[in-house]
Amino acid sequence: MVLERRRTRIRYLLLSSVTALLLFITSFWLPQGGVRDCGAAWHPCLSFNLQTPEPQLLHEKWVEPTTAPPLIQECPGQSFQAWRLLQHLQSSLTADGDVLLEPYLQSWNELVKFMESLGTIVSFFSQKVKVKIALIRELSLKHSAEALGKRGPPDLSGCQTPLGLQHGAYRSVRSMVEAELKAGVVNFSRRTDSGCRTILRLHRSLQWLKLMLEGLANGEDADGRYKTPGELSRDAYQVALAPHHSWMLRQAAELVFLALPDRKFFFQLVCVHSQQEATPKLRTIIHALTLAHTHTQQILHKHNMLELP
Repeated sequence: MVLERRRTRIRYLLLSSVTALLLFITSFWLPQGGVRDCGAAWHPCLSFNLQTPEPQLLHEKWVEPTTAPPLIQECPGQSFQAWRLLQHLQSSLTADGDVLLEPYLQSWNELVKFMESLGTIVSFFSQKVKVKIALIRELSLKHSAEALGKRGPPDLSGCQTPLGLQHGAYRSVRSMVEAELKAGVVNFSRRTDSGCRTILRLHRSLQWLKLMLEGLANGEDADGRYKTPGELSRDAYQVALAPHHSWMLRQAAELVFLALPDRKFFFQLVCVHSQQEATPKLRTIIHALTLAHTHTQQILHKHNMLELP
């Protein structure tokens, strides 16, 4: 009788844990709050969000990467390739501080592979990202089709107007923001499926991943120990996403952090075997992530879009 009661209690605890986990996972990219309480104890103002990027040779036109840069090489036998992520990020940046959407979303495709490599639990996150990527592509095609319709009959000279993210209003973050504001599809008081709102959610998640990688690159902390990826993810979450989540979601997030693999597994994803080897490669990726995040942050900040519901 006592044994049966214990089994029932264990089943109840497991069910409660799984329910909390699923609640967290399915809500990770759902409508989030703004930053109206900036400065409160639980919601600090983040001065580094508007940092000035370091000068770097940037690419105006996106080109599909075909070779690995010297520092980060092909990692055989796995889907995620750090060199490909790096080249997509670098190709997304423009000299005037804009972000080209095609290579930016290609960067997220690579980050999806990275997340899916971390295990089944984290792969739930990647499904939400895929939905966001598909939505922006769908919006770009819809806008292009509407623009062609307004121009009248198709051109019979044989020249076709290209559609999608490489041309037109959805070519870049800045052009998308301006086009959606002009069209009146951005709502500052309620949720809408606009490209601006979708980019904001991806933008916050990019900061979370960037801060976690910074922790992995930094090595030992002040006490001379290496923080686990779970601890680093928790620290990054507190800065990038927790201020936009409810108390319940913040508590449920702990289950995900506990399930992350150890540092050695993360090192394998960039084909290194030690902290000394990992640090320069991670910092190269982090620099590109920082530039993409800073450019996007400045554009959204200029148009007061950092608090879209």
